[in-house]
Amino acid sequence: MVLQKPLDREKNEHLSLTLTAVDGGEPQLTGTMQIIITVLDVNDNPPVCSKPEYKVSVAENAPAGTIITTVKASDKDKDNNGKIMYTIPKSAAASLFQINSEDGVLMLNGNIDYEKRRIYELDIQVSDLGGFYSIPEESPKGSLIGNIARDLGLDSKRLSSGNARIFTGDNTDYIELKRERGVLIVKEKMDRELLCGQTTPCALHFQVILENPMEFYTVAVEIVDLNDNAPLFEKSDMKFKISESAVIGAKFLLERAIDPDVGMNGLQSYFLSKTEHFALKLKDQPDGEKIVEMVLQKSLDREKQEELFLVLTAVDGGEPQLTGTAKIHVTVLDANDNAPVFTKPLYKATIPENAPKGTVVIRVSASDADKGLNSKILYSISNTIADIRDLFKMNESNGDLILADSIDYEKARYYQIHVQASDEGGLTDSCKVTVDVADINDNKPVINVISQINIIPEDSKPETIVTMVNVQDIDSGENGKVHCAINEQIPFTLKLATGGFFNLVTESKLDRETGSGYNITVLCSDEGVPSLSSSVTLTLQVSDVNDNAPLFERSSYEAYIVENNTPGVSMFTVKATDTDWNQNARVSYILEDSSVNGVPVSSYVSVSADSGVIHAVRSFDYEQIKDFQLSIKAQDGGSPPLSITDSDLDRESASAYNITVACSDEGVPSLSSSVTLTLQISDVNDNA
Repeated sequence: MVLQKPLDREKNEHLSLTLTAVDGGEPQLTGTMQIIITVLDVNDNPPVCSKPEYKVSVAENAPAGTIITTVKASDKDKDNNGKIMYTIPKSAAASLFQINSEDGVLMLNGNIDYEKRRIYELDIQVSDLGGFYSIPEESPKGSLIGNIARDLGLDSKRLSSGNARIFTGDNTDYIELKRERGVLIVKEKMDRELLCGQTTPCALHFQVILENPMEFYTVAVEIVDLNDNAPLFEKSDMKFKISESAVIGAKFLLERAIDPDVGMNGLQSYFLSKTEHFALKLKDQPDGEKIVEMVLQKSLDREKQEELFLVLTAVDGGEPQLTGTAKIHVTVLDANDNAPVFTKPLYKATIPENAPKGTVVIRVSASDADKGLNSKILYSISNTIADIRDLFKMNESNGDLILADSIDYEKARYYQIHVQASDEGGLTDSCKVTVDVADINDNKPVINVISQINIIPEDSKPETIVTMVNVQDIDSGENGKVHCAINEQIPFTLKLATGGFFNLVTESKLDRETGSGYNITVLCSDEGVPSLSSSVTLTLQVSDVNDNAPLFERSSYEAYIVENNTPGVSMFTVKATDTDWNQNARVSYILEDSSVNGVPVSSYVSVSADSGVIHAVRSFDYEQIKDFQLSIKAQDGGSPPLSITDSDLDRESASAYNITVACSDEGVPSLSSSVTLTLQISDVNDNA
């Protein structure tokens, strides 16, 4: 049973056929068999959004978690090929929003400010799971990820002939393609926390590139979190000096634990060891974090107990559950009954990414109603991860937040810093400082040549792909928008494919005889001020096709020879040239078969195959032959050759000749041209 028309599962998933066998008897008898064919799905349909653009509004005071809208898409394919995943590509605004990867629900993920920005444009990437795989983090080298050949509807022969390879764009190779098996495997162990931090889902996006013809497929591999990190207190010993006059309800900010895992494997809650004086209070923040406070619920009495030793435990929700602990040492002091109070709970600042070390980011301010030493306030950074504490420092006396190291917008777009104000009596208050990093156009576009050919035949059709390049600029907004162009007045054009991929294609017919090679410069510039640009020069040679026949230098020739000539004398030279190259342009001259007065023309003249010189084979007698005609063919060395025909001497038999010289080359198809040579025989007094 031979397939003679392509199958389409989306049109007809099941085929029912009847096979009939017949004999040659009389009467003829038959037998039948039912054949049921189930058409398996190939991922040949991309997801389609219900509409190309969504326009929504949201209030600037909307809390994190607010549902903004729902993006809808559909896919005609089946199973994983038809399941859809929604993601937000990395951008300056992406951190403020999150989308449910399964149902497309778009939610607010941070604080937005109308006065800072009124419009956000988000690109929502909709992809099916036909090229989507998942694998647990820390999987050993060689672990199987998936059979990509089967899932993309390819075979191992196509992967090999197309020189299939993986392009990641960031030169990080965690995944390897085994062409002979058609599978993806783990090349290097992957640590989800190192790759993605708190971003979910954590996925590696890359392209599988093939050549002959050029194709690429987008693939995503999700790195599934394992509960391999216990909650950790960076400051495992906390010390408080609390006045015995502290009022019931007084709050004391505790260090938070950090858990790099995500979801249920991440930090879930805290527990305080049993004590009658303090209770634990957790305050949920809009960004999903928890502020941990220790609240006084029974008055302290220094005379009864001068020190308290407590243990704070942080737990995650993984299986098995992991914990981390920190010690709390409370020293009870005599009266200081007013805690410092910040002027506001949240400070906001913006700083350019190229700000020098020592730049004052913002000044926070707190006051204390007490007098003397009890009103002296010291400022410090608390409850902030070590990496951020390395970037910023506090002037403990005046509340200046100072930049301590270089920052990079492409690494972090904003920072949240918790600042604590404490007085000499140990009472504290806290505020949060949000520092937005402003992007500076400090990154040039990066041009990656994904695939290219160095030689192209001159008979290539328009739209033939010559080179595939990928262009990336990690800046944001206008600074990251890239435009690419090539030098003008060449028969090529640069076309945008998708997602930063460009194809250099032929725009019109090529002609090696007018342009045998091109140095094509691809220049990519961003829209920043000032604009930054990068370029790459591609060298392309045009190979010759036998498309030009030899051409004679003149359209007609006349030649004379005196009778009674010496045999072998040179009579005339014809010359033809061919504008093709190498073998296709090598011209040979051939005397074509014909006869003069019943005698082969080769008995009269010969032609040099290399030079085109025509020689007399015999001595001519004007009274016997006055002129005659011969044909000479000039052909090139192409395959097949192209040729042109050129058509000897006794003046008495023939006093003049019209010689047609033809040249043909060896191309496909053969091309030729011709020229006529008129040869006159001059009389001498050789007859009585």
